[in-house]
Amino acid sequence: MTSLDKPTEDTQQDDARAVTEAALFEAFGGVRGMVETVVPGLLFVTIYTINKDLHMSAIAALAVSLVLVVVRLAMKDTVKHAFSGVFGVAFGVVFAMMTGNAKDFYLPGMLYTLGLSMAYIITTLCGVPLLGLILGPVFKENLSWRTRNPGRKKAYAKASYAWGLILLAKCAILFPLYWWADTTQLGWVLIALKIPPFLLAVWLTWVFLAKAPAPIDVFAEMEAEEKAAELKAAELKGSTGPESADAGPRHRREG
Repeated sequence: MTSLDKPTEDTQQDDARAVTEAALFEAFGGVRGMVETVVPGLLFVTIYTINKDLHMSAIAALAVSLVLVVVRLAMKDTVKHAFSGVFGVAFGVVFAMMTGNAKDFYLPGMLYTLGLSMAYIITTLCGVPLLGLILGPVFKENLSWRTRNPGRKKAYAKASYAWGLILLAKCAILFPLYWWADTTQLGWVLIALKIPPFLLAVWLTWVFLAKAPAPIDVFAEMEAEEKAAELKAAELKGSTGPESADAGPRHRREG
């Protein structure tokens, strides 16, 4: 490798890291997405800690979730993260209201976390890492990593295992608290465990993917194939057109 090659490789690595960061930011919602997942639960546990009023706490959490969606809509921004927050809070409110137990406000989210952790692990064991299914379209590679990019598939597998184990560890802390702790204790621990495990999983994903081979842009390949087909068709049309035009007079002269 010459001295001129190294800067080029370094630039490519920097570009790959930048693309990975942007893709992770888009897929997981970034800072704003994290805030939108924390605020409803934080408001619920704060109000409940103060007055022990389940109905007021639940209504306030649901109301702020709806406000976040309205703000997103007003700003014409993507609402998938805000909507997921609304559905999560709504399920929690329904559970808590049905049972009359304020701790059940957190139960749907905890069950979802447990299910997601198992999905990450099981799909990876089956050879189709869930994180690859999530991020493949973001990187414009779709499922090309499964058969055409083994290094990238390995990175997705490592990252999916990381997500699964981190979420499973989170569940190992929360479920015993659900049975043994009161609502306030469970709520504050859950709020404390919202961001750090998420950031750890995202960071590990970035580390694994930044070191992996670059994604294969299948959309660019499709566009290139379409352009090549159009160019070939144009060349064929151009080469056969004049000959066809001259063929008629020649046959008439021969006749």
